[in-house]
Amino acid sequence: MVPLIEINGLTKYFGDLCAVDHIDLEVGNEIFGLLGPNGAGKSTTVRLLTTLLTPNSGSARVCGYDVVKEPNKVRESISYVPQDMAVDIKLTGRENVRLYAKIYRVPDRENQVDNVLELMELTERADDLVRTYSGGMRRRLELAQALVHKPNVLFLDEPTLGLDVAARKKIWEHISMLRERGMTIFMTTHYMEEADEYCDRVAIIDKGNIVTVDSPKNLKQRLGTGASMNDVFLENIKTAEEEGFDAFRFRSMLRRRT
Repeated sequence: MVPLIEINGLTKYFGDLCAVDHIDLEVGNEIFGLLGPNGAGKSTTVRLLTTLLTPNSGSARVCGYDVVKEPNKVRESISYVPQDMAVDIKLTGRENVRLYAKIYRVPDRENQVDNVLELMELTERADDLVRTYSGGMRRRLELAQALVHKPNVLFLDEPTLGLDVAARKKIWEHISMLRERGMTIFMTTHYMEEADEYCDRVAIIDKGNIVTVDSPKNLKQRLGTGASMNDVFLENIKTAEEEGFDAFRFRSMLRRRT
């Protein structure tokens, strides 16, 4: 596996809080899921890799470029879709994507805008205002924006959070299609069943530390017959006393989502 993301001793502090603690990781051409409880360091890791934060120590390279020394090269090679809505509801779908194409100085701009709108099955609604879109359509529009400059790596932070089952399934169809086309996907999620079904490999992060990395199949096999990704997750995170959060409440949340 040729790594497109290489992380060595990556560390980030916020005051006295160590959010990411000397992590090492390699990600190749795959769908890679980063799992962990709230506050474990998932989003901070993504922001470090997308150059939105600067590490205190350690290093990371994305598509061969150092995230600190070559941030512009990294940004040209990636796209990042955050949890919060990143579309302008006062514009049409086409206008939103066109704006991103201008920012990235995409050549043959209008054709590429049309291409990504078609790829995300938004052509028929492209000239409607985004405020008329469903949540799932807005998420697909965010993906269209992210794809307009043809990135090599796509970072997704909770890509299906807040969507209904049908919309989540549709988003994953598109993510899987991008993987088949050769794109590397690095994502965070709380949905264990999605990580199980769609990720080639996952890492579980807890209190800023990577505690395990492998394919969902291998991780489940280690626990024995009938084990689920929920079981794997709960086996690897710390106790409520160590973690400082309500583990019973988190277990209940996982059960409601599956």
